[in-house]
Amino acid sequence: MSNRSNRSIGVWAEAQRQRQRQLEAHLREQRSAERELARSHREQQTAYRQRREADARRRTQELDSRVESLTRLLAVGCRAPAFRTTALLRSEQLEPFAPGRLAVPVRMPQQSGYQPQSGWGFGSGRRAQEAQARYERDLRAARAAEAQRQQQLTAHGRQYDSWRAAQLAEIRRHNAGIAENAVALRRGDADTVVEYFSAALYASTAWPEGFPRQVSCAYDPAGRRLVLNWELPGYDIVPGAKSVRYLVTADQDKETARPVGQRRAVYRDVVAQCVLLALRELFAADEFGTLDSVTLNGFVDDHDPSTGQRAQLFLATVLAERLVFGRLNLGQVSAVDCLVDGLGGRLSARPDQRAVVRPGAVPDDFGRGMVSRGGEEDPDLFEMDPVEFESLVADLFRARGMQAVMTQRSNDGGVDVEALDPDPISGGTIIVQVKRYRHTVPPTAVRDLFGTVQGAGANKGVLVTTSGFGPGSYTFANGKPLTLISGTELVDLLGRHGLRGRLGGGAGVPAQRGTPAAADPVPAGEYNVLGMDWSGSVALDVCALVCRGNRALSDDHFVFFNNARTPDGTVCAIARPARDKAAIRVAFDALPASADRLVLAVSIDPEVNPRADLSGFTDAFIRLSDGSGAELGRLEVSDGRSGETALILGSFRRRASGDWDFVMGGKGYEGGLEALVLEYGIDVG
Repeated sequence: MSNRSNRSIGVWAEAQRQRQRQLEAHLREQRSAERELARSHREQQTAYRQRREADARRRTQELDSRVESLTRLLAVGCRAPAFRTTALLRSEQLEPFAPGRLAVPVRMPQQSGYQPQSGWGFGSGRRAQEAQARYERDLRAARAAEAQRQQQLTAHGRQYDSWRAAQLAEIRRHNAGIAENAVALRRGDADTVVEYFSAALYASTAWPEGFPRQVSCAYDPAGRRLVLNWELPGYDIVPGAKSVRYLVTADQDKETARPVGQRRAVYRDVVAQCVLLALRELFAADEFGTLDSVTLNGFVDDHDPSTGQRAQLFLATVLAERLVFGRLNLGQVSAVDCLVDGLGGRLSARPDQRAVVRPGAVPDDFGRGMVSRGGEEDPDLFEMDPVEFESLVADLFRARGMQAVMTQRSNDGGVDVEALDPDPISGGTIIVQVKRYRHTVPPTAVRDLFGTVQGAGANKGVLVTTSGFGPGSYTFANGKPLTLISGTELVDLLGRHGLRGRLGGGAGVPAQRGTPAAADPVPAGEYNVLGMDWSGSVALDVCALVCRGNRALSDDHFVFFNNARTPDGTVCAIARPARDKAAIRVAFDALPASADRLVLAVSIDPEVNPRADLSGFTDAFIRLSDGSGAELGRLEVSDGRSGETALILGSFRRRASGDWDFVMGGKGYEGGLEALVLEYGIDVG
């Protein structure tokens, strides 16, 4: 074989070897990539499993934490600060005046900046004159802008001063009312006691989030005892699961059920802790020593196993004496033993199965019950977060086909929601204010809204409230681009547009206006006549207020010389009988269910006797007659005193049986009828 042939074979063999090496290298790279992919897949699987296992451990820890917080409910709750009347006071610190850009003076032009460029030649004098003219023109414009700024700044300052004065007046009226309530609380006024301690329970920070706070309450002044029904959490407050474990093979979480015996024991202990904690909150809030004892009945709002109907099922009841309760060290007690053995209370043996106990006394036994919160499906507008409430109102406008946005919480200029109605004829910009009141909205709020509408150049203003409006508000709004939406109208609008809301449990909601009363809704024989007589020749006005506690149901439930009857006609002024100087007709059985008292008062007629007082009001009495005019009895009232121009004669109060008892009054006022009715929540603006 020749050398050439040998060389060709060698080249071919080398080429084969190179090709083999390249193939082996490619195979090595492929195997390496496969190993890297498999490793990455294993790492992903491991990371996924670790995440799922960590999530299962986290959920288990949450379950353990929830149960631990339930077992420590009483000990933790006892560290919460006690409720005080001062917690109801409002601060007088208001936002300072913030003029914004109006605080910055307009910058005046400097003449040096208007000098023409130097240089010789024709036209230099003309350029100097033009520069001077520009300077003088810009200076006049700047001075005019500065004058306008100062004028606007002064106007805004006056508006702020007016707003600040109104706010301070409202805050001081509120704080004065709190001070009066504190005096009434010291005195042991039943309605004030009920309001205060109900507020103490509801405002307490001792309760975990999600715990119910429905309460009905009454006060027995003779025994200095508070009697209340307090809602307890349901059995589902204790988690049914004990732990969570991730199953790799099934790729799912598995819950391990909590032992039934353990769950029952925890729930029974929670029930006992809730009762003890509520007692602690009540006695801790009793800064004036009003309570000698508390009867507390703990209930759940659930289906009665015996009837299948929704009902209040009592799981615990106790009568706690202040002296006995004060000796307890709640941080160290066993809640069940303390409630049953230490205080002699009764606790359901099987609260998880809704086995009930019989309460010794309930609020209805005393006739001054008051349900303050909760229990229904729709959200309570009174208790809704302010921002959520404004958002709900904005949703209502959107549901009506408008664009609506909420304003910023500060410096909003009195605007809570801005809406735009796209209707080309009746639409435009709408300013919306939201007032979550329990009593009648004062006319000043309507006037303030009108000023805001004018200042913003809006087409219309809407005032939405949870309460109602007085005649002064409707009179002012008449003929102006203003719409007033009362609480009942708001609930109706929400329902018609698929939104939800309610006005508490009905108590304390002012009656709404606009419902015409029948000519005479009270049948003959179903009413009484209260005739009033007194000695002396002083001219007096007699008035009546239909109230719940110390607040009139609404402005329309104030019967006086300018409002002869309530909207339903159950109370009305009538022509006086020959034997009396004034008379009022009352259908006690037909009074609103929310009313628990009828207050009678007299005041000096300022037009007839502008300088008189009640020193000549003596030998007064109320003649109680039936519908036929037959006298049933006489009720004595207090004489007037020098310097006073208005006087509470007394009040008829509804008892649990439905009967009405008369309680003599005697409180006088130097400020006349206006001072008297202000105390009962009547707007006189």
